[in-house]
Amino acid sequence: MGTSADLHGVTDGKAAAGSGVTHAAALVSFAEAVVGGDDETLKQARAELLGRVGPEGLVDAAAVVGNFQRMVRIADGTGIPLDVSLEMMTTELRHELGIDRFGSAVNTPIPSRFRRTLGRWLRPLAMPAMKRVLALQARWARR
Repeated sequence: MGTSADLHGVTDGKAAAGSGVTHAAALVSFAEAVVGGDDETLKQARAELLGRVGPEGLVDAAAVVGNFQRMVRIADGTGIPLDVSLEMMTTELRHELGIDRFGSAVNTPIPSRFRRTLGRWLRPLAMPAMKRVLALQARWARR
């Protein structure tokens, strides 16, 4: 929390190195290799990531890739659209990153002008609100 990153690294492997995320290029290469289906590429990407983040980091990265794949497949399989609030606040970001070009984007209707405007107004409030919620969750977990 409190750091910024260029999210273009998520959808553009070439932009990952300059994203501000530690080991981003190795993480993106690993994620792409996991879903790519070429065993040799995966073996190389796994070895590269292991050398950079160690065994625990590799396990964490594999868990994130696996969990993301699971969630995406469930959402795509059932046709789940984005929540209205998330849809409103991410319209510009999804367009900028090219996420709307993926096939599953058809499940989320194009937001109205009112929702896009409301999303732009609400977006600056979202991060502070999320930080507050996380702080409350952490406090409740310690009880």
